[in-house]
Amino acid sequence: MSSHALCLRLGLLLLSVSLIACSDQSVAYIRRPIPGGSGYWVERIVVKKKQPPPRDRKASRLLAPAVDEGQWNGDSLVGPPRMVIRLSEQKIYFYKAGQLAGISPISSGREGMATRAGNFAVIEKDIDHASSLFGDYISRDGTVLKREIDVRKDPRPPGALFDAAKMPYFMRITGATGMHEGYLPGYPASHGCIRLPRRMAEIFYHESSVGTPVKIVP
Repeated sequence: MSSHALCLRLGLLLLSVSLIACSDQSVAYIRRPIPGGSGYWVERIVVKKKQPPPRDRKASRLLAPAVDEGQWNGDSLVGPPRMVIRLSEQKIYFYKAGQLAGISPISSGREGMATRAGNFAVIEKDIDHASSLFGDYISRDGTVLKREIDVRKDPRPPGALFDAAKMPYFMRITGATGMHEGYLPGYPASHGCIRLPRRMAEIFYHESSVGTPVKIVP
């Protein structure tokens, strides 16, 4: 084969590669000796690519990390309630007469506003509580001017309104600290309160009463 013919053939092969790379096929090349002569020729082998299996959305959901929304097994249990909050675990444990009735994830106070350990009790319950200390500063048309403020530390801009943070199923245990429904990012993030997912906040609220002991441990 002349050098001109060989160059032409290789050029056509390279063009073929560029076209096939954008298709559903892959290409393999094998160098074979030219029978009865010197040099090599290139054999092209086209292989159809394997297509990935159809995406199973249901299976994808099952394989996705599960969100911990807590568990409750206390409907059949009776006896005085008490709660234990373990800050290192970011969990709260609910007991009835010493038997474990429920477990829930929490989000406690973030750095600089850490939830204080100790022995407490529920001293107030308010199902539709709104904070008098924490919330946002908003304009009169509802535009948020400053988020997650503490009225004791953050001066109010001129003309701004205080939009109190909503704390449903609130159970106060001391001062400005209590348990309530709130956002759980997976780590301590509150102003000192103990946030719970909605379902568990509702259950714990109705299963507790003023005077229920609450122990917070590191």
